[in-house]
Amino acid sequence: MIVKEVLSEELLTLSEVKGMLHEIMEERLKDEEELGYELRKAINHAEMFAKTTPERARDLVDKLLELEKMKPEIAVRIADIMPQTRDELRTLYAKERFTLSDEDLDSMLGMVEEAVD
Repeated sequence: MIVKEVLSEELLTLSEVKGMLHEIMEERLKDEEELGYELRKAINHAEMFAKTTPERARDLVDKLLELEKMKPEIAVRIADIMPQTRDELRTLYAKERFTLSDEDLDSMLGMVEEAVD
């Protein structure tokens, strides 16, 4: 497939992608179309690694973006990985030029806990 231009671009969490892939799968199955290899593999990957619902994942990203030192890419990565410890969170910030305080890390972990439950 040749792409001539990108019309729009949006960061999505893996949970949101899973929801979209399920919609595509249901649509194709309803039309009695066969699911392609790539689509089946993408659905399998999303099912295996998505850890919450699309709504909770988007809520978590929105809450994280309200924090001071949060970039959209990192917020989406946190929603995908759902880190459970401070060290896991620190690895997501390893390339950044600043470090987070323990209070910041704890507040992020609290938000992640709410999204998982």
